[in-house]
Amino acid sequence: MKVTYDQHTDTLVVELRADRPVAESDETSPGVILDFDAEGNVVSLEVLDASQRVTGADRMEFHVTP
Repeated sequence: MKVTYDQHTDTLVVELRADRPVAESDETSPGVILDFDAEGNVVSLEVLDASQRVTGADRMEFHVTP
């Protein structure tokens, strides 16, 4: 999994499966785009105008729970 925040475009991308090509994209709500592989699985999501939609778009905290 890879998370990228581009300050220039104010876009946050969460890539869940880099090994799966995007076959289709759907804007599920204004400014939130889900990318799907050929089998319909979500492989990434993109948040436009991220600084307006996500708290702390320029930093990330990651936790793994047992």
